Amino acid sequence: MKIENISLSTTDKIGFVSNFSTMLTSGISILETVDSLLEDSKGNQKKMLEVLRDDLIQGKRVYISFSKFPKVFDKVTINLLKAAEESGTLDIALRDLKNTILKESEFTDKIKSALAYPVLICLVFIGVMLVILLFVIPKIARVFTQLRVTLPLPTKILIFVSNIMTNNTIPLCIGLIFFFSGMVYLFKTRRRQLFALFFKLPLISILVKQIDLTRFSRNLYYLLNSGIPITNALELVEDVVLRNDIAKIIRNCRETVSSGKRLSQGLRSDKKTIPSIMIKIVEAGEKSGTLDKSLLDISEFLDYQVTNTLRTITALIEPIMLVFVGVLIGGMMLSIIAPIYGLISQIGQR
Repeated sequence: MKIENISLSTTDKIGFVSNFSTMLTSGISILETVDSLLEDSKGNQKKMLEVLRDDLIQGKRVYISFSKFPKVFDKVTINLLKAAEESGTLDIALRDLKNTILKESEFTDKIKSALAYPVLICLVFIGVMLVILLFVIPKIARVFTQLRVTLPLPTKILIFVSNIMTNNTIPLCIGLIFFFSGMVYLFKTRRRQLFALFFKLPLISILVKQIDLTRFSRNLYYLLNSGIPITNALELVEDVVLRNDIAKIIRNCRETVSSGKRLSQGLRSDKKTIPSIMIKIVEAGEKSGTLDKSLLDISEFLDYQVTNTLRTITALIEPIMLVFVGVLIGGMMLSIIAPIYGLISQIGQR
């Protein structure tokens, strides 16, 4: 495996950074720290440490070694470590990095937990639908055919779909494989376009905007707190956001700051996207000379808003999903039961 393709799970990444920071804080040299961590490491973590050890022996800095693993450390992290090494505070930077990874992990876990219920409902629905189409419908269809019952349109559609699935299983499986392969290819090559469409959904657009603004303010705080110039920091945080309009605002802010104006003036260029409270807090921070602390306050406030938005979306999605699945499954069952009742009524009339 090429070193640029090496990745670590969140747990391994936190453990790696935490151990590194603890040992450096206790006064152990970097090379001794790496040698000590290598004794108990395995897999991708071991490969990373081996590369780091070789680079340190050649006199290279830690951030240069970490930059070789883009799937583990992003540009923001690399620049934070670079600034820390130049100022001699690598142990503090690693400790802050651990806290950042933990916050991002908690952030991601919130989103995953909110999506878990809808995904579970969808899987249950797909499972029930497959059981009905593959096992229930074929048996009932034989009975209806033998008795020559007049079938309603929904029942005919169900039988037609069931026949396709049972009589053309291999071609159907091949078709599904090609379909999912095409979806994966589209996701890899047109990820931003697909996300752009998904982000336009009513509730999702609000949530993604809050997530982007939280990441923007939090990462900008860490970069400014490390002593990185604001223009460079704004260029780096542009990569952490998902929505194109937020990225455009950040670019505009960088141009505004580069021309000698304040960050708050750049944020005011799009008051519909940027909350007024965020602009006011940034403005207050600029006037008092505590912009980095103001950005931290904003990230914490927006994090709280994301939690509330997730609760609202989850509360809305759960009943909607239940009603949607109930209507579809109920409709399928009625399509089966209706001809049976029709048959019973015909027998009763005779």
